[in-house]
Amino acid sequence: MDLTQLPPYQKRAFVPQQADLTDVKTVAGLYGQLEQRPIGSDKEFERWILDRSELDAALSQAGSILYIRMTCQTDDKAAAGAYATFIQTVSPAVKPINDRINRRHLEYARQFALDAKRYEVYDRAVNTDVELFVQKNVDLQTQVDLISQEYQTVCAAMTVSFDGKEQTLPQMGKYLLEIDRALREKAWRATAERRSKDKDKLEDVFDRMFKLRNEISRNAGFSNFTEYQFKSYHRFDYTPQDCKRYHETVEQFIVPLNGKIMERRRKEMKLKSLRPWDTVVDPLGRAALKPFDEVKELIEGTKKIFNQIDPQLGKQFKEMDDLLLLDLESRKGKAPGGYQNTLSEARKPFIFMNAVGVDDDVRTLLHEGGHAFHALACAGNPLVDYRHAPMEFCEVASMAMELLGGRHIDVFYGREQTKRSNREHLEGIIHVLAWVANIDAFQHWMYEHPNHSPQERAQAWLGFYEQFGGKFIDWTDLDDVKAYLWHRQLHIFEVPFYYIEYGIAQLGALQVWMNARRNPQKALADYRRGLALGGSRPLPELYKAAGIKFDFSADIIKPLIEAVTEEWETVS
Repeated sequence: MDLTQLPPYQKRAFVPQQADLTDVKTVAGLYGQLEQRPIGSDKEFERWILDRSELDAALSQAGSILYIRMTCQTDDKAAAGAYATFIQTVSPAVKPINDRINRRHLEYARQFALDAKRYEVYDRAVNTDVELFVQKNVDLQTQVDLISQEYQTVCAAMTVSFDGKEQTLPQMGKYLLEIDRALREKAWRATAERRSKDKDKLEDVFDRMFKLRNEISRNAGFSNFTEYQFKSYHRFDYTPQDCKRYHETVEQFIVPLNGKIMERRRKEMKLKSLRPWDTVVDPLGRAALKPFDEVKELIEGTKKIFNQIDPQLGKQFKEMDDLLLLDLESRKGKAPGGYQNTLSEARKPFIFMNAVGVDDDVRTLLHEGGHAFHALACAGNPLVDYRHAPMEFCEVASMAMELLGGRHIDVFYGREQTKRSNREHLEGIIHVLAWVANIDAFQHWMYEHPNHSPQERAQAWLGFYEQFGGKFIDWTDLDDVKAYLWHRQLHIFEVPFYYIEYGIAQLGALQVWMNARRNPQKALADYRRGLALGGSRPLPELYKAAGIKFDFSADIIKPLIEAVTEEWETVS
């Protein structure tokens, strides 16, 4: 389906139906109308808020469609140009007008009495955005967005001639599941060599972004970018110091378990040491799990899983498939990774990923499906700002769905393969919790040392990598590759400090999983209750509604890891 033809969730009340929301004059004119509208009563103030929400949603959807088209085919010059034009013209033009509207909102909030609890989170966010806005940062932020597009283009262009054909790097990942160790090594080295060709290019991309971000934070009156970005992300419920406590707790409880998992792997593979190409293949020499051959089989199997969890979820996923809101196969020119993007006016989710026929593809679709169900659960909220939650809870929706779906993954496998898939998933969770600490600690170091050199950055990365589990892998003669592993983490480039959310949320998802072990029906009901709130309440309340705790201290991590260890030993 042409995404522009998706019908809106409800008829527009303010934005003209035929308005071109990729045209800067049209968009600026509509926001200008809001800015100039006189407000004389509580009712008029609330109508003004809802009209702004409608415009925000329509504009967001216009930008999302351009982004989706660009990532689905990065070598399409027209699509890339349309997206670049949007972020160079529309986005910068809207920012100063939005700041003025935000300031009017705060004035009206003091004059007119709306439901204090309903608008508590909204008002808090508006107030923060007013504090952060600096006119001279608009151009700098646009420059960062354009450089981010460069990163996408560089990564998407990486292909390898291997096994008689040109293959994307996501497609090359399947060779690391091959039993033949020599083949795995050859594939791994071919991929690493291809990445290394663009090492200097990616270093330059990051250095330009890094310089701009530090300038943006100084312009806004912050002593460092860390403080600025935490406030920009509306992180009201935890601090950089809390993140560092997470790092410490992970090092205490997660890294040793990861070491135990890796040592068991080494022994099962009868190796002197584990090399980078030995970390994902089945340690007992079994062929890689192959849940499907064609993407349509992935869709149908996942549909069955969602139906078994809850028929309503299955129905929602089927509708997404019917509306062509899934782009799942890997192909040349497609951006790397996976995401769910909500089309805010239609209030429909779109899922993007790079499926190549491996077990991780099933987990990825379950993950993005969780995001989609979250978007649909809160679609009825009239405020677009409340139709998405903070990422620390959004990722609970997705990661919990991976775990809940794992209980039914036998739709793709037999009994032993199911156990194997769930074991590998649990091992992956342990790895991710440590990897999140690694990435987050590295980012904190970088922005706390704004004058560091590329060489110092590489050395800092190596230190954190060893600290959080890299020491369990033998990197002999591969130091140059190891020093730039962080280049693969798009979050560092595109959304700095947006990664700790995965660790925090994984702890929330594990709590949902533990609840489901005791009472599946209640756990699912609580989970969906939390999703339905969207972003309308503070993080601790969202967690509480979902039957879990917003806490990533040792008090939560220790019993969760004990449960994961017990389950891991059961399915091993």
